[in-house]
Amino acid sequence: MDGVPEPHSGWTFLTNHARVLAAIADDHSARIRDIAARCRLTERAVQKIIADLERDGYLSHTREGRTNTYRIEPGKVLRHPAEAGLTVAALLSLLLQDEADRTPLSEGHSRPHAPA
Repeated sequence: MDGVPEPHSGWTFLTNHARVLAAIADDHSARIRDIAARCRLTERAVQKIIADLERDGYLSHTREGRTNTYRIEPGKVLRHPAEAGLTVAALLSLLLQDEADRTPLSEGHSRPHAPA
C-alpha cells in the first residue's frame, strides 16, 4: 500500500522526475519506499517515474538479490528544447551541492553582483 504524500498546491521549481533522479544520485541503491518518502510521493508514482527515466535512457538498474542498484547516464542531455545542451550531470551538480556551499539569502546575505 502506498503512503499518502503531504498535500501541496501551487507550482514548484523542480519536477518529480528531477527529485527522484536526485534522490537516486544521492543513493544508488535506495529503496523505492525511501525515494518516495524523501520526495514526498507515493511509491506507485516513484515506480512510474523510474520506468519513464529508464525507458528514455536516463537511468538503468541491475538487480542484486532483493536490491536494485541504479546507474544514471550522466552525459544524457535533458529533454526540453530550452535546456538544450544541459546534461544530467550538470543538473545533478546543481541539485546535490554540499550544504556548506550554499549561502542562505534569507539571512541577510546577498550574492555578489557582477560589475556593470
